[in-house]
Amino acid sequence: MGTLAIPRRLSHAILTSLGAGVVPRIGLEYITVGRKQEISALLADLKSIEEGGAGFRFIVGSFGSGKSFMLQVLRNYAMEQGFVVADADLSPERKLAGREGQAVATYRELMRHLATKVRPEGGALPVLLERWIADVQLAVRQDTGLESADPRFVSTVETRIMATVGSMSGLVHGYDFATVLAAYWRGHVTGEEGLKDSALRWLRGEFATKADAQKALGVRVIIDDSTWYDYVKLMASFVARVGYKGLIVVIDEAINLYKLQHSGSRQANYEMLLAMFNDTMQGKALHLGVLVGGTPAFVEDPRRGLFSYDALKSRLEEGRFVVAGRRDFSGPLIRLPALTAEEQFVLLQRLAAIHQAYYVSESVLGDAQLQQFLAVIHRRVGANQLLTPREIARSFIHVLNLLHQNPDLTFEQVVVADASVLLDPLSGGDEGDEGDGEAKFAEFKL
Repeated sequence: MGTLAIPRRLSHAILTSLGAGVVPRIGLEYITVGRKQEISALLADLKSIEEGGAGFRFIVGSFGSGKSFMLQVLRNYAMEQGFVVADADLSPERKLAGREGQAVATYRELMRHLATKVRPEGGALPVLLERWIADVQLAVRQDTGLESADPRFVSTVETRIMATVGSMSGLVHGYDFATVLAAYWRGHVTGEEGLKDSALRWLRGEFATKADAQKALGVRVIIDDSTWYDYVKLMASFVARVGYKGLIVVIDEAINLYKLQHSGSRQANYEMLLAMFNDTMQGKALHLGVLVGGTPAFVEDPRRGLFSYDALKSRLEEGRFVVAGRRDFSGPLIRLPALTAEEQFVLLQRLAAIHQAYYVSESVLGDAQLQQFLAVIHRRVGANQLLTPREIARSFIHVLNLLHQNPDLTFEQVVVADASVLLDPLSGGDEGDEGDGEAKFAEFKL
């Protein structure tokens, strides 16, 4: 196995994140295996969003199945293709609907993680606004030949800035959104950093009272629990107007809505999901994509899940002709099946190569040992349906770390407690799923 060419910061992020059981935000292209049909369907959505449409998908899978990984893959790809992205994890403090700031807390999290290709780590809102102004200034220079010192230059730029801002005033809450953008421009021209900061705070949903907003910016509204989604749509419209392809919103850990004990609160959040779904499906939102990650219980539980809300169930339930072995990728639900044996094997190969590249060491494990590792871990888990990509990756990285830090240890000593299991993988196994887990790999060849 040749040494993999991968930057150390990426290999470090991959190994430490997966070793801790979390999804890395960078370097995912080095460890993506399988999911070709799912990814193709989601990439087709991006094309539609770029052309002015909208999309809404639920990414559904059990804990550790790769939901968050899939969402991050799409997030990173969208950025590379010229979209603005924003992501947030729901929690007891962050919901889609609430009366005590829980919904606007989600909006703030989205704005905090607003990211572009040049600012992938988040916090891109000021960069986005400055780029917009710089692009307008460059266009004015190219179109008119005016220099920045010419008094006519500033007035011409302002005319174009106001044209973009004015085009949004007819949208819901668009007038106030446009007023704040104009205030940011005034702060840019005059050098009033306080005015620019106030505009950014308002756009991030950080003003607590309308009186404070009116004093700072001359607007009588603030972004709150009841209006936050309207401003997400406005942001999508704005980024498309200033040269990006659209806005992709990624919402993970939707299981927290399912966990809400109060049925009224749970229903209010499901109603917001329905409103978002309808907006994107009916063309009321432009240049906006929404991805929501959740478990099968979050979707299908008839008492507490989305299917407990008839309006959502009727929209999300798969058709009667979708049965085992048939999958429809055009619907709103993208289900993540377990990785195949071949895909699990390729994942281990890639992790081993990344570990080898990071520590600049010779390859420790051969293909036969990778197969043996899969056989052992399948039996130890005890049920194939419980073995997830997260569990496989985390366990394998721990093995690689142990072998690297303890060169006197052998693979057999680390992975197999009983040497007879290594010599005869099918002996000593319990009946049922545990024996089947090893048999699956007994004759496996790449």
